[in-house]
Amino acid sequence: MWERISEKLKILSDAAKYDVSCASSGSKRKNENKGLGNASNGICHAYTEDGRCVSLLKILLTNFCIFDCAYCVSRKSNDVKRAAFTVQEVVDLTINFYRRNYIEGLFLSSGIFSSADYTMERLVLIAKKLRTEHNFHGYIHLKAIPGASPELLKEAGLYADRLSVNLEMPTEQGLKLLAPDKKREDMVHPINYIKDEIIQNNEEKIKYRKAPTFAPAGQSTQMVVGATPETDLQVLYTAHHFYREMQLKRVYYSGYVPISNDNRLPAIGTPVPMIRENRLYQADWLLRFYGFKVNEIISPEQPLLDLDIDPKLAWALRNLHIFPIDINKAELPLIKRVPGIGVTSAQKIVAARKFRKLSWEHLKSLGIAMNRARYFITCNSPDFERKDYQPQQIKQFILAKGNSKYESSFSRQIPLF
Repeated sequence: MWERISEKLKILSDAAKYDVSCASSGSKRKNENKGLGNASNGICHAYTEDGRCVSLLKILLTNFCIFDCAYCVSRKSNDVKRAAFTVQEVVDLTINFYRRNYIEGLFLSSGIFSSADYTMERLVLIAKKLRTEHNFHGYIHLKAIPGASPELLKEAGLYADRLSVNLEMPTEQGLKLLAPDKKREDMVHPINYIKDEIIQNNEEKIKYRKAPTFAPAGQSTQMVVGATPETDLQVLYTAHHFYREMQLKRVYYSGYVPISNDNRLPAIGTPVPMIRENRLYQADWLLRFYGFKVNEIISPEQPLLDLDIDPKLAWALRNLHIFPIDINKAELPLIKRVPGIGVTSAQKIVAARKFRKLSWEHLKSLGIAMNRARYFITCNSPDFERKDYQPQQIKQFILAKGNSKYESSFSRQIPLF
């Protein structure tokens, strides 16, 4: 029996690796009555906000699917080995792996068996069994299946910490090209429904302390990048729209991995450069935490992000007329825009300068990246302050220092933001 389960696990965990929207944080599900697990710090093979690397069981319920999306390894026309777990098998795996300290939670997605409701019903039943029969308090992330009934989405949110619905493609045109059987509205509707339920639940929790919690870690989505010709500008405007209108916790960007000879797709052997995916995440971070707008990061005239440098540095080089700023006088929003200064460091600067004028040595002790920030600020250390360099000169200085840093240890890998 274990050999059969082990084979399923190998097939369905491998198929799940293409879904990257599984990082988690924000759930406050408390462990009470001596239950199993605790989801307070977030779960998955990723780094949490406090720097810990945590793990989860990440699988598909099945890789059978009624759809034939050109970009998907589980599409019905693909000649791959198929498998499906039963509800009880997933429950048992989760509990057994947790007891052995292999995992801290579950990320569960699925191909579509015969209908959205049929599949969603089984995903919900797994979460329900874990919560009610095993008193499991670990993190659970469920994929909400587009087209599933509101009743099932409602029940899913009562048992899962986070729900997510994949947008698949950044634009409706891209979706029609590669997944003509799918409709954009079938994806947007459940995202909107979950948003409304979360808002309503938050209001209920204010009025009634013991009101049941609905998806306490919110919802996220994922877009495949590079399978269709959308620019980074289009990708970021789509992400911005869903952050603003649907209040998503995260948008994930998955660089397309060539898995098909379909003539609608990029040729086999030309995967999306990892650095492009990385630059999109950096731009996403600027939108969410640094106060940037999409049109500040990227423009119709230059619709692709610079792969050589991070988008924050690219913005600063395009706006050198704003710099240098006096680190002892500038407002917090402007300090956060200085390359080499993160949100936490900017807050520390504002707090520290209340007590004394800051020098470059003080900034270094606060974690500032000196080789980047020095071209954009002035403080109480004139020896380090920027000269009258041109943008291209600053770019080359920073790239040269970054390359020399990485050459010795990483054989000339591209330095990241």
